[in-house]
Amino acid sequence: MEYTQLGRTGLKVSRLVLGTMNFGPQTDEADSHTIMDAALGAGVNFFDTANVYGWGADKGRTEEIVGSWFAKGGGRRDKTVLATKVYANMAPDKDAVWPNHDKLSALNIRRAVDASLKRLGTDYIDLYQFHHVDRDTPWEEIWQAIDVLVQQGKILYAGSSNHAGWHIARANETAARRGSYGLVSEQCLYNLAERRAEMEVIPAAESYGLGVIPWSPLHGGLLGGAIRKEREGGAARSVSGRSADSLANSAIRAQIQSYEDLLAKHGLEPGEVALAWLLTRPGVTGPIVGPRTADQLASALRAVELKLSDELLASLDEIFPGPGPSPEAFAW
Repeated sequence: MEYTQLGRTGLKVSRLVLGTMNFGPQTDEADSHTIMDAALGAGVNFFDTANVYGWGADKGRTEEIVGSWFAKGGGRRDKTVLATKVYANMAPDKDAVWPNHDKLSALNIRRAVDASLKRLGTDYIDLYQFHHVDRDTPWEEIWQAIDVLVQQGKILYAGSSNHAGWHIARANETAARRGSYGLVSEQCLYNLAERRAEMEVIPAAESYGLGVIPWSPLHGGLLGGAIRKEREGGAARSVSGRSADSLANSAIRAQIQSYEDLLAKHGLEPGEVALAWLLTRPGVTGPIVGPRTADQLASALRAVELKLSDELLASLDEIFPGPGPSPEAFAW
């Protein structure tokens, strides 16, 4: 496994991030533990979760599964860089939301972190991430709450997710005025098929020293050989949801077909190439992989060792052209 610094911090993390969103809803506790053991055994030390994972009546279940894995001992917690998130309400029914039980008020941050610590069975969180932008809470209040948590030893670093470039700038300028450390990472939607983050989010992250943590690196399975799996009668997920919607568009389908044909010519697996491509991108710490099975984890691990030639990278750019340098791409 390769390691890198998380943004401007001294924290070393693996170039792959183990996403846990499937733990509970799609992968039972025993299999989830097996996957986490395999990831840690392969050197993956960066695990990502969120308080809301488990969804619906089972919100919080994923954190509980991670917590029960930590409870097995064997240095599991000590070896893991743990990231979780705060924002969403934790009520099982959206109609049961009580005021101040969601978003990023100082009150909800205080309540949410204590609940996550209890579910996770730990006394600290390495990276506490804001799952979404709170348009109603000023950054001064957010940083006041975070600084208290840092002083209490409940969290070490703060990060953002799904924030625009100007949100990152405002957050860290406010932090600087307070003498706070500010955001150290941004978790955003970024992959070969969705490169809009290159316009402003990634330049802002690089400028302020944030590590970029792409989520959905296979774009909902679209970049994982969706057409081939569709033809071979593969897993339902490959032809449902985002993949099915995208493949119904003839232009996108032709683009994905060109992608799969290119990689077939080189004898490469589409999903592994999609991950390896992200590892070549400036500012990227590591993509989040969310395996449902041990075999899917093994495939993701192979991507770290995959070196893409300049010729192949150029061909990928032809199929999936990025927006170009910022601000020239949108200003001229």
